[in-house]
Amino acid sequence: MSQGAEAVSGGVSENAVLPKLRRAARLDAVVRPMTDEDMPFLARLYRSTREDELALTGWEEAQKQSFLDMQFRAQHVHYRKHYPDALWLIVEQAGKEVGRLYLERWSKEHRIIDIALLPSARGKGLGEAMLRDLHEEAALCGRAVSIHVEKLNPAMSLYRRLGYQAAEDKGVYELLMWTPAD
Repeated sequence: MSQGAEAVSGGVSENAVLPKLRRAARLDAVVRPMTDEDMPFLARLYRSTREDELALTGWEEAQKQSFLDMQFRAQHVHYRKHYPDALWLIVEQAGKEVGRLYLERWSKEHRIIDIALLPSARGKGLGEAMLRDLHEEAALCGRAVSIHVEKLNPAMSLYRRLGYQAAEDKGVYELLMWTPAD
């Protein structure tokens, strides 16, 4: 586990129901509860989402890694503190870890806290399949799906194509909302 990272323990409570990912399953993908042993993978995944930004810094590798470790730990602690009832899930495809899905179900909406895939799994339909599966689940409950997305995130076009609308401008981020059709 990364130094200073809060332990995962209890990635999914006994009463939590894993999302049914039928479309993602057609792509040989499943989700499972996160464990402490997943922390090194999650740190690598986090880094993969920040490579473009790091390329602009001119930092040495040691500086980059130190910064990433600090940011990953801070994000992990923040998520665990502010979303105590969330599902903390690892996405596996063909038996290999390829991503994470953090999801909290509220009475009026399902909040995707984070969804991220390794570069090797991006752009192949898995993210879209998972989002459509989450839409289906939320719609069955009459709920919306929300997520904070960085405005310059390449996945923004996917969210827009799937019908997400900006609900709130948060500076660097937008709170996006998908609402089921009547």
